[in-house]
Amino acid sequence: MEFTAGGRLEVRISPSDVGKRVSVRRLGDPGAQREAFTDTVGVLTSWDNGVLLITRRTGESVRIPESAVVAGKVVPAAPARRRGPAAGFPELARVAARAWQPVESEPLGDWTLRAAGGFTRRANSVLPLGDPGLPLDGALARVDAWYAERGLPAYVQAATGAEGTQERLCAALEERGWRREVTAEVRIGALAPIADLATEGVRLSRSVDEAWLHRYQRSGVPGPHVLKVLGSGPSVWFATVPGEGDVPAAIGRCVVDGRWAGFMAVEVDPEHRRRGLATAVMAALARTALDEGASAAWLQVETDNDGARGLYDGMGFALHHHYHHFRSPHPGT
Repeated sequence: MEFTAGGRLEVRISPSDVGKRVSVRRLGDPGAQREAFTDTVGVLTSWDNGVLLITRRTGESVRIPESAVVAGKVVPAAPARRRGPAAGFPELARVAARAWQPVESEPLGDWTLRAAGGFTRRANSVLPLGDPGLPLDGALARVDAWYAERGLPAYVQAATGAEGTQERLCAALEERGWRREVTAEVRIGALAPIADLATEGVRLSRSVDEAWLHRYQRSGVPGPHVLKVLGSGPSVWFATVPGEGDVPAAIGRCVVDGRWAGFMAVEVDPEHRRRGLATAVMAALARTALDEGASAAWLQVETDNDGARGLYDGMGFALHHHYHHFRSPHPGT
């Protein structure tokens, strides 16, 4: 990365650039025999007391002493991905929220407080799209109280890594002691190539049945709140590959919402893995989504799920952004 202007390294950023995407070069170890430089690219989320805080695409926060900075500049937003559909963060965030709806919700300014009896963090966390209508500390106090009233831990779901994401909010939460528990990738891709894959042996249904729930590992003994979340969305489909006995060999869920088809709950019996069943499930769901007019696909996968990430790489899904669940340091407030 080039920092020079007329052969010189220059620092061309200042505290007024907080909130912008920057590239910073710093001196690695002042005590080393040879000078070593490290480059950091991300959103400049604060510049206080002589320390720069930069949030990388992955959500990682990097603190850099001002005295160690040897060059810096504002850089353009990350280039648009050439593979797959064009999509902005707010659009994707709202589509994902409609595909996994809570049992109850309440607005807090432009934020949405969501609860579903503790079934998944996505349905039991704040979706902070916009202004909460209160100073941040007041908004977080209301969040703590709302979830405490329901006997639930308070979570905020915030995103990094794309234009319009929430790096500054993530940094502010960390400064206030909110702990990042889970990070997931949001990936997007073209729908038609997925639908062209083999679909043999997959059954589709508009409703979830007992057999499907036996394979679904998250639910335990499913209560009404679980069934409500699973059945929520504009146009919901469930896929099943029969197995031995009453438990399917593989399952999946898809929600069609305009041009988007979202894939969730794709699970395969460990004894049936590496047989193409996950691909078949997604292909069958994709064909149905195409018939309903969708053209683009999205999904979420946790960053430590290497097997699933490899599968989605092969199906043409590209990373769009990351989202993180931050847990309040004030349980039961």
